Amino acid sequence: MQRFTISLDDALAGQFDQWMLQRGYDNRSEAVRDLLRAELQQTRLAADQAPHCVACLSYVYDHHARDLAERLAALQHDHHDILVSTMQVPLDHAHRLETVALRGATPVVLAFADALCAERGVHHGKLNLVSVELHQPHQHGHGPAHAPHVHLKPSH
Repeated sequence: MQRFTISLDDALAGQFDQWMLQRGYDNRSEAVRDLLRAELQQTRLAADQAPHCVACLSYVYDHHARDLAERLAALQHDHHDILVSTMQVPLDHAHRLETVALRGATPVVLAFADALCAERGVHHGKLNLVSVELHQPHQHGHGPAHAPHVHLKPSH
């Protein structure tokens, strides 16, 4: 682990301390590490240096909207290779919150999220994406229950 020192003017330090308190950080070091990770992740994504990702797409939709449930199901079916899991939560008589866990090639995940959120009747779509590194396929144990698989490690 490396240490470095930064200097902040009093106003910025006060704003940072307030930001940390609002988010529940115990110390400045962990808060700075998380800010750096987030910025480096955004830089990798902007430079197309994050070829693989895991992601969580959450959105609210009106399940009474004409054919929307069928359109969403068709879109998910067309991208079954990147879908890991879905969860629906009824909010009221007309609206549902759906969360979709995704993994795969970053451009494919981004295109899926954009297409889904653009559907008429989908509101408040938000994608949380984490770039990952793929490790070589391998297996644990022997036999049919231990098929080869790939581990995903979050990028740093």
